[in-house]
Amino acid sequence: MRILIYSYNYHPEPIGIAPLMTELAEGLVKRGHEVRVITAMPNYPERRIYEDYRGKLFSTTQQNGVKVQRCFVWVKPRPSLVDRLLLDGSFVVTSFIQALNGWRPDVILTTVPPLPVCVPATLLSWLYRAPVVLSLQDILPEAAVQVGLLTNKTMIRVFEALERFAYRSATAVSVISEGFVDNLIGKQVPEQKITLIPNWVDVNFIRPLPQEESRFRQTYNLENKFVVMYSGNIALTQGLKTVIRAAARLTHKPEIAFVIVGEGKALAELQRLCEEFKAENVLLLPFQPREQLPEMLAAADVGLIVQKRNVVSFNMPSKTQVLLASGRAIIASVPLMGEAARAVRRSRGGIVIPPEDPAALAEAVLLLQNNPMRLAELAREGREFAVNTYSFEQALSRYEALLTRVAAGEKATTEVVPSASTTITNLELPSIEPSHAELPIERSEWVPKFLSATQESSDS
Repeated sequence: MRILIYSYNYHPEPIGIAPLMTELAEGLVKRGHEVRVITAMPNYPERRIYEDYRGKLFSTTQQNGVKVQRCFVWVKPRPSLVDRLLLDGSFVVTSFIQALNGWRPDVILTTVPPLPVCVPATLLSWLYRAPVVLSLQDILPEAAVQVGLLTNKTMIRVFEALERFAYRSATAVSVISEGFVDNLIGKQVPEQKITLIPNWVDVNFIRPLPQEESRFRQTYNLENKFVVMYSGNIALTQGLKTVIRAAARLTHKPEIAFVIVGEGKALAELQRLCEEFKAENVLLLPFQPREQLPEMLAAADVGLIVQKRNVVSFNMPSKTQVLLASGRAIIASVPLMGEAARAVRRSRGGIVIPPEDPAALAEAVLLLQNNPMRLAELAREGREFAVNTYSFEQALSRYEALLTRVAAGEKATTEVVPSASTTITNLELPSIEPSHAELPIERSEWVPKFLSATQESSDS
């Protein structure tokens, strides 16, 4: 089968959808399919085209059996609304031209965001008479409106029309969580058009590693420290200020270190916040090479998932699966009824606290630091859940089956697969009232309640 993957992001971009689409494309090649990928010149998360790709309108290479066809895009580090329109518009035009330079596909898989990519994908579908599978990684413009990224009423209406067009023109829609299914059905997308395939993690690559000989810990003087780590995108939806303020509450605990790994320019703003809140226990680091990712994650005792309270409930960070697979306990500072919270609860691999509550985050860190047996149990449960639920081979088989079915002209059917939102276990944190206590931090009433609740959970 000849598969055309239309994805704005791809290797060597280190985070987000790029690693997932790279693994998917290469996995399909290993199963005997021909794959070519239409993508932009790499620019994420710096929002600046990587040096080796500058000055080029088009570029075509072979990477691990995949034909990767890149095209120029208009991108600015601090984009205005006009810049964002030029970014999407340039990709629509240049990607369509590049997509014409190659064999006729049997099926087209396109990822959203960005939403305007549905236009060239649909044109190619008409031209090649090939069906389109829409891989929905976020629901736009709804998610952008919720966090204040999109406020212009005219543009909101335009993107809502694009959204309706994308769902209507796609032969099938794959989604990553049950919250997406509910959202689409509420928008009159036929249920038989929707297939649920959670995002995955390569559990053979991301795996638990011993800390005793960790080069990452040695390099950054983290030996004998209780390390709390956030690694990933630093944007509107994350709210890393909460982490800085929580760290500031724990400066009297020199054995606790916070590590934030992200894009260089975003780290500069976090450095300012560290100075403002006198959080001297925070280490800010740039993204590490992908081959070093397992060792970096294993250097932590706790991995963080952080969202703002206004993030839409169906938002599901891809780092969730990665942290679970790394075999480290999770603290999720996220909306309590959102997909991320459900995923962590169901995995039994971490604890969930209210978003944007530095006191609750600091207390949760102390809780796990002082309970090494519980910390180890959460880590073990999370790893086991990742292996059983989020393995790459399972997701690859589901995508292959969907693409094969659609290419053969069969109707997509709603597929029920293990999802982070299917079941909510009793591993829940009692509600925490926001705390405004100054240092030294006082333990809230939820701490003994949580210990009791988690003990019951582990015994059941």
